[in-house]
Amino acid sequence: MDHIIEVKNLKVSFRTNGGRLYAVRDLSFSLEQGETLAIVGESGSGKSVTSRAIMGILSPNASIDGGQIIFEGEDLLQLNQSQMCKIRRDKISMVFQDPLSSLNPIMKVGKQICEAILLKSKQSKKAARERAIKLMTEVGIPNPREAFEKYPFQFSGGQRQRIIIAIALASEPDLLICDEPTTALDVTIQAQILELIERLKRERNLSVIFITHDLGVVASVADKIAVMYAGKIVEYGTCDEIFYHPCHPYTWALLSSTPDLESDGRLEAIPGIPPDMHNPPVGDAFAPRNKYALKIDFEQEPPFFNISPTHAAATWLLHPNAPAVEIPHSITKRIKKMKETNHDGCSKYIGG
Repeated sequence: MDHIIEVKNLKVSFRTNGGRLYAVRDLSFSLEQGETLAIVGESGSGKSVTSRAIMGILSPNASIDGGQIIFEGEDLLQLNQSQMCKIRRDKISMVFQDPLSSLNPIMKVGKQICEAILLKSKQSKKAARERAIKLMTEVGIPNPREAFEKYPFQFSGGQRQRIIIAIALASEPDLLICDEPTTALDVTIQAQILELIERLKRERNLSVIFITHDLGVVASVADKIAVMYAGKIVEYGTCDEIFYHPCHPYTWALLSSTPDLESDGRLEAIPGIPPDMHNPPVGDAFAPRNKYALKIDFEQEPPFFNISPTHAAATWLLHPNAPAVEIPHSITKRIKKMKETNHDGCSKYIGG
């Protein structure tokens, strides 16, 4: 299967008053047409920087220090600003975390959708209006002809996010990047937005990169998951592999801190704080927060160890000479519960 996008050894840093900050360090992943890849990790892990590098919208103090971003056979890092504008207009769209800040507060939402449509193709304003109303209907905005004439403040947070998705779809993209699109929404609306994105992906054969700090959010939508920490991917695999056979201690920590329907209200916090990326640590960056850390974790960075053809993790615990470590009880308990109830799918694992 051909990759629609392939990121190879991407390195991104920022000039700051405190010195050079190394946000993304030798990052690689790929995505096929019609698939959803979730990139998961704590704030500051480099997830959003990765998405902005793909879109070509990094801040002026950013520097891409190496790597490639191959999209439909073309390295985006070799394109000039005009060429990248065309890519953003025709091929790749992005849904941001805060819909209110993404919308012009003094422009009617219908006109904002029409602007995106007219950027893609030359057509009459009347045709663009009808297309915008159709998109509003498609993303679930009630009374779209009436809503067309309203301003952003007249909509709820969930409806504004639907409008942002309509704008993103106006260019009929091949790749949709969703950067924490449900963070500011309550759980019920969050589920509706996730269901909408999943439906649109199926209907349009979209490829989706979904960025979040919450593994539970992506359980029902991801085909593949990349767990990111300190600017690097530390584990990747299919949704079922990550939820049912996690192998990196950081993935264990994320799962243990995720609530499910069987939890008693107590969640395990991840001890410590992420490293200062002005001075990235030697060895495994997660080692100071990892109670399973070995001596070598503080001395040498672990390579990826393959668990299956689609699953790998960068942890010395997978080395043949490493001591045996049992997976945390909170995770094995969930897996056992799922086997007992004979549920299928990792969304059931989280309680979705």
